Amino acid sequence: MLYDETQYQHLDRLVRASLAGLTLGISPTSAMLTYLDWLSSLQTSPGTQAHLVQKAMKKQLRLLSWASHSAFDPNATACIDPLPQDRRFRDPAWRYFPYNLLYQGFLLQQQWWHNATTGLRGLSLHHEQAVEFGARQWLDVFSPSNFLLTNPAVLQKTVESAGANLIQGLQHYCEDIQNHYLGKRSAGSEMYVVGENVAITPGKVIFRNHLIELIQYTPTTEEVHVMPILIVPAWIMKYYILDLSPHNSLVKYLVDHGHTVFIISWRNPTAEDRDIGMDDYRQQGILASLDVIENLFPSQKIHAVGYCLGGTLLAITASAMARNGANRLASMTLFAAQTDFREAGELMLFIDEKQLAFLEDLMWAQGILDTKQMSGVFQILRSNDLIWSRAVNEYLLGTRQPINDLLAWNTDATRMPYRMHSEYLRTLFLNNDLAEGRLRVEGRPVALSDIQIPIFCVGTEWDHVAPWRSTYRLHLLADAPEITFLLTSGGHNAGIISPPEQSHRHYRIATAFEGDSYIDPDTWLERTAIKPGSWWGAWQSWLAARSGPLVEAPHVGSQNYPPLENAPGSYVRKA
Repeated sequence: MLYDETQYQHLDRLVRASLAGLTLGISPTSAMLTYLDWLSSLQTSPGTQAHLVQKAMKKQLRLLSWASHSAFDPNATACIDPLPQDRRFRDPAWRYFPYNLLYQGFLLQQQWWHNATTGLRGLSLHHEQAVEFGARQWLDVFSPSNFLLTNPAVLQKTVESAGANLIQGLQHYCEDIQNHYLGKRSAGSEMYVVGENVAITPGKVIFRNHLIELIQYTPTTEEVHVMPILIVPAWIMKYYILDLSPHNSLVKYLVDHGHTVFIISWRNPTAEDRDIGMDDYRQQGILASLDVIENLFPSQKIHAVGYCLGGTLLAITASAMARNGANRLASMTLFAAQTDFREAGELMLFIDEKQLAFLEDLMWAQGILDTKQMSGVFQILRSNDLIWSRAVNEYLLGTRQPINDLLAWNTDATRMPYRMHSEYLRTLFLNNDLAEGRLRVEGRPVALSDIQIPIFCVGTEWDHVAPWRSTYRLHLLADAPEITFLLTSGGHNAGIISPPEQSHRHYRIATAFEGDSYIDPDTWLERTAIKPGSWWGAWQSWLAARSGPLVEAPHVGSQNYPPLENAPGSYVRKA
């Protein structure tokens, strides 16, 4: 009798895939090993244990002392303040007994657990970060802000409305559960319809293949800069994040300032696309688009712009072209895009060999990474904002968060093909092959140091996907004639979508030229002055200065590439 080992391997993968479907793709084995590593390190550290006991006693005495003072003076200085990004206890009602005691005790406990899970000798950095993150997640579950009887703002609203807020909250909960199981988008997102009030900048689809539609936008000025712009969004998102409502559209902003703009609209993959890899995205996406644009503008170089994962792929593509002597690009701009993944933020907590194998088996069984599974991980990373605060507002207070075009776009999720996502996680996140010179394109390694064009890099202050210090590491890898780094307020998405009308924005910007000494990110932050307003104008001026003279605005498409349909095209509308 002949035995096929692959049958047994398939059985293993199917079992792990079934388990992964119940755990949002998070490996229980990886989590358990992390916990055991921390626990064993703590058990063999009696000095640390004694120190933690001492800290716990001091915190108890500190809380009791503060409680006695605050009983007579409600305005007494708190013994501990929430972190700047923690908005749970900002309501004035938290300043009165017994709620002040509850939230102060919670914050002290949170601080103690941070001390207990960090700084242990012998504990690996990855496990330390993971166990600290896990402890923080469990504590957030039991925050006094999450419960009716321990949240004074909810109690006050309940009394004032005679419980109507709870009834409304129950309706919201039932509605969300129904939408979840029916696969519908969040309530309120139906107000923003692609092609009707978002993604409405005039343009045409002039090229289509299995993976992309290429959109060329209609000029709105009589003259345009001679060099065109190609924007490469991430395929983890619908492209129209850069073309939301007209007042919130980076695409429209560029077109109105005399630029010829092209953008890639990625096809939302299905299980049939399971074997599409990263190189397919490079060839059928970026290179195919460059070929079309060069046919339309045969004597002009192209400004290439990449966002998030699209920026990482653009950097890989630009490195390969530079290695091959292809002088096709005028500049490269990266929006919140990483090229060195050693400091890739809390997403790295979900990336180790066991975790990745677990996730790969899930994707192997499905052919794709489903939208719900992917969004679940991002929600965990920002559980305060995306899970608990939302639950309190919508289910306890009974108020729906006003939805805008950006929030509506965020519900228009996409999928990831099995092969591509596995390659991306392994080569970039797990092994950091691009930064360390092991990533191969066309059988040969690529190096960012080969890129010899001006680079503009944008990071955002509160980015939980691509932390700005991680994007700043491009300074250590590239050998370009100039690297302009801009740090803007906001997060991964809201920081990039920063129209001039938003007066509360600010940014920092500085340029490092070839031959300049390296400046670490913290020193850069200290030395670089804050500028008020949107960063769009600074970037547009940078582009304009490198885009050549103004010429008569071109027609959309050509005889070789006639318009196929109006923007936003068909791919972006597919769920």
